[in-house]
Amino acid sequence: MNQTQDSAAGAAQRGQVEAALADYPNLSDDRLAALIRWFRKDASAFDVAMLASNEAIAEPYRHFRADHIDRMTGRDVMKGLLFAAAVGLVVFFIIWRVA
Repeated sequence: MNQTQDSAAGAAQRGQVEAALADYPNLSDDRLAALIRWFRKDASAFDVAMLASNEAIAEPYRHFRADHIDRMTGRDVMKGLLFAAAVGLVVFFIIWRVA
């Protein structure tokens, strides 16, 4: 597939996402899951910027992002806690070796 075909496929998929966002929050569970998966796995920064700048879907886009994308999950909290614990252990061992 060449770059022009990639661009056309991306634009078509972005059009489907725009249509789904226009219907938000009245989406089926499958459609909502597909939308979340697209944002987390497939969307490029350009795709997200194009959606964010589309005034026709600005309000449902903001609500969708707040409800499903920008929220911290339990997994995010665990990652943060593990990182903080690792840094704390390193600092502890540095202080212990110096003292």
